[in-house]
Amino acid sequence: MSSASVDAPQGILLSLPIRGPMKHDDRTHDIAALGDEPHAESTFAALAAPLVDEALERTASIHADASPESLHQLRVALRRLRSLWWAYRPLLDKQENTRQRALYRFLADAAGKTRDWDILLELLAGEEGDTREVPACLRDARERALAASRETLLNADIRDVLHSALASTSKELNTGAERHALPKFAARRVRAAEKSLHRRMRVASRAKRSDYESLHDVRKAGKKVRYLIEFFGPVLDGDEHERTLGRLKKLQQCFGELNDVIASVALLRENMSLFADEREANEALAYLKQRRKQRQREAARLLRKP
Repeated sequence: MSSASVDAPQGILLSLPIRGPMKHDDRTHDIAALGDEPHAESTFAALAAPLVDEALERTASIHADASPESLHQLRVALRRLRSLWWAYRPLLDKQENTRQRALYRFLADAAGKTRDWDILLELLAGEEGDTREVPACLRDARERALAASRETLLNADIRDVLHSALASTSKELNTGAERHALPKFAARRVRAAEKSLHRRMRVASRAKRSDYESLHDVRKAGKKVRYLIEFFGPVLDGDEHERTLGRLKKLQQCFGELNDVIASVALLRENMSLFADEREANEALAYLKQRRKQRQREAARLLRKP
């Protein structure tokens, strides 16, 4: 499995449909009779199990092949799991749901520490045909980060953790007295994610140029909308959400590239002492800052685009 809002900003998602005001997620008219299908509760395991399997497969692969793509896909799988648990938050114990999502974030961050080094090395290498050389000290730092990522994921006993989370959450959902009609539940959760995205876009469109966090928030909110549309696609309005996915992919690509540069600038600053030559360190930092400025201009144009 593959994996709006009033007063939206002038931007790439301005044409998303406005569906009306949000209400509480457990409205009684969304409660389905026990004999009706499909239900949100009974659908959860079918959505979660493939993501758990993929996360475990990716975890196993980084012990044999810790390529940048392998680490990236592991982080994506864990982020998708986190988004799925967010989607089902109204039907779950709040404290346990928060704990589960924090766990997925911890595991994703463990893989992400090495992935951040990969992105930094890729950016410093420049475009295809560029003659820039990546300092050996940074490559060595990447290998140390990889060793730490492997150790963290191994010690986390991720197989038992994910299978236990899937089993306990499925049990909680399927032993409850209520059943929620999947189409209505899915539409409401997608709408809630879209509303959050529009709110973050408004903040970003008004933020100062140096406020990178607001731009990062747009990226994260866009991912959540995209993942939820992919999860619930079969019961959503196909044409409408296909158009939304197209816009989101463009948004994510632009804001993802900006986030990569921002994170790389921060990582390099934290590790300037690795360089034996201070001039080489400053040149690398200046190069990344220039890339950051270019990506930020592109992101700003995209937010303003009608």
